Amino acid sequence: MDQRASLSSDVLVVGGGVIGLLCARELAGTGASVTVLERQAIGQESSWAGGGILSPLYPWRAPEAITTLSRWSQRAYPGLTAELSESTRIDPEWIPSGLVISNPEDAEEAVAWCERQAVRHERIARGELQSLEPRLGPTSDFGGIHLPDIAQVRNPRLLAALREDLVRRGVRLIEHQEVVGLVQLPDRIGAVRTRTQRFTAQNYLIASGAWSPLVEPGLGQLPPIEPVKGQMLVFAAKPGLIRHIVLHHGRYLIPRRDGRILVGSTVEHTGFDKSTTDEARDALIAFAHGLLPALTAYPVEKHWAGLRPGSPEGIPSIGRHPEKTNLYFNCGQFRNGFALAPASARLLADLMLGREPCVAAEPYRVGAR
Repeated sequence: MDQRASLSSDVLVVGGGVIGLLCARELAGTGASVTVLERQAIGQESSWAGGGILSPLYPWRAPEAITTLSRWSQRAYPGLTAELSESTRIDPEWIPSGLVISNPEDAEEAVAWCERQAVRHERIARGELQSLEPRLGPTSDFGGIHLPDIAQVRNPRLLAALREDLVRRGVRLIEHQEVVGLVQLPDRIGAVRTRTQRFTAQNYLIASGAWSPLVEPGLGQLPPIEPVKGQMLVFAAKPGLIRHIVLHHGRYLIPRRDGRILVGSTVEHTGFDKSTTDEARDALIAFAHGLLPALTAYPVEKHWAGLRPGSPEGIPSIGRHPEKTNLYFNCGQFRNGFALAPASARLLADLMLGREPCVAAEPYRVGAR
């Protein structure tokens, strides 16, 4: 390693997914010089692989710590995506398509939660789901819940817009630089080491998703995070088959603006194995054909897998390391990276800069779980 090759910033962000990129944007907006290090290409790991649903799948089952970040983020997304679209000419395709949840076993609990939280909702009686989505199959006989304000984004387009926006803001994006360790001083971090270079900063942020604990395995108080594989596929369909995101027994269909329909997803504890399997592909196709029979006329365009950053109850760790005064974390969003990203990034920036936090910070304290 060339010890002379040292690059310095106000903030060094380790991780170029949606969390790291939005944190970089928040910090750069205050005038800070920011560098982002990414072990692969920017935005090509879990952030690229997900579906872009801007809500927990069953929000009434999620801990309050998750729904608090989700609802803040939902309010932020229209303005954020409009700004990105205007500044970069890349449309992230924020679409308030609504979420239809077919046959939830706890429908009464769902309705009660929506009423307590003032969440706009509609109870769909048995046999009436087809009034919203006429092409759905026999599962429509069961009825469900309609949350009309739930939106989606198209992950790759949002990531591309963020990348362009950060370049325009002067953020330094360095790809294919895997961090292999931190230079630890008694109460702070002195530098980040990759295989070829050494980077220094006033503050360091670890936002590496499932890889966050690997940045420095010997560092105490790291968030308990593990990779959880999710396999998905997409049909090359035409526009108009369905209009809403449709969720049925934990799996879902997501209609994109150009007609493609995403199908997801599996939940697999297989370590850092990101390979796809025929078994998962067959199961996802069978689910999609059963829920939306019209998809039998369209081919599967792509099948892929990503590694989510699994954490206890899916609650992320956001904030400063309890012993290293210039080391921060923002990781562990599990299946809700995009749903929680704007609020997670704003909260991290608030804590790093000593501002009043946008939401109560205690539930996300590093080392709390």
